[in-house]
Amino acid sequence: MSEEDVYILAVESSCDETSAAVIKNGNEILSNIVASQIKSHMRFGGVVPEVASRHHVEQITQVLESALDESEMTMEQIDAVAVTEGPGLVGSLLIGVSAAKAMAYAHGKPLLAINHMAGHIYANQLVQPLVFPLLALIVSGGHTELVYMPEDGVYEVIGETRDDAAGEAYDKIGRVLGLSYPGGKVMDEMAHKGEETLQFPRAMMKEDHYDFSFSGLKSSVINTIHNARQKGDDLDPFNVAASFQASVVEVLVTKTIRAAKEKQVQQLLLAGGVAANKGLRTALTEAVRNELPDVELLIPPLKLCGDNAAMIGAAAYIEFKKDEFSSLSLNARPGLMLE
Repeated sequence: MSEEDVYILAVESSCDETSAAVIKNGNEILSNIVASQIKSHMRFGGVVPEVASRHHVEQITQVLESALDESEMTMEQIDAVAVTEGPGLVGSLLIGVSAAKAMAYAHGKPLLAINHMAGHIYANQLVQPLVFPLLALIVSGGHTELVYMPEDGVYEVIGETRDDAAGEAYDKIGRVLGLSYPGGKVMDEMAHKGEETLQFPRAMMKEDHYDFSFSGLKSSVINTIHNARQKGDDLDPFNVAASFQASVVEVLVTKTIRAAKEKQVQQLLLAGGVAANKGLRTALTEAVRNELPDVELLIPPLKLCGDNAAMIGAAAYIEFKKDEFSSLSLNARPGLMLE
């Protein structure tokens, strides 16, 4: 262990995963423990905030201990404690923030408050170094954003959803189709077995701004399903999934490529839970190859697409280098913006 090495213990509890990780120098994962709650929320068809909070309380201590054990580090060797400040479910965030503050206070370590969306972006740093300027497309259950970064730790949101996030639309349509939660993953699998036989709207795709809207698309798909059922028509759910995904992916990819050209970026990053979507990964890869041959595309491995503490540790390293520490009065901020 050299004097220059920085070891950060990171905590993530913004929604329904309790996670802790130890990250070295912002780019090396020594441990990344994730306790998922999917099975608990499956019977409700979505995340129940009160249930999520209870699970975080039950799991946070064990997850922290496991992260330190797996990394073979002690708190004496840790340089700082980082935690997701927001955005997210307030009850879930509070558990992580409280645990991180307790660890920092008990061991005399500085505290770093991290934006969850910045974490998703910096998950890519755990794959290879980021090169600026860059553009990040963040797609998750609660967020759809285009973020321009001229340098490390500087975020400019140039486009965001005006209503539903893409991942939210996936899950809601999955519920109407009778799929188990989370429906987004199943919808992606079904899309590859179906054909685009239905034409759904591509909202705002040709507008001169970079905002998104998926509410109209969601309503169109759900109305199509309901109308077919009322008439007794057979509507192939695989074709519905394929048609819906084609619309989402085309809008996301078209706007992202256009923004990347305008901003003249060196790298394009895909981030967030929906970054695991095979259809989106494939389409964006092909579009970059054909239209932006000089731009490097970074897509995190599947294990780093969902919520995890390793990405929080990677983002925290940037704040550590800037001495952007937080006080022990830190509180959860469920509506925290990236800028």
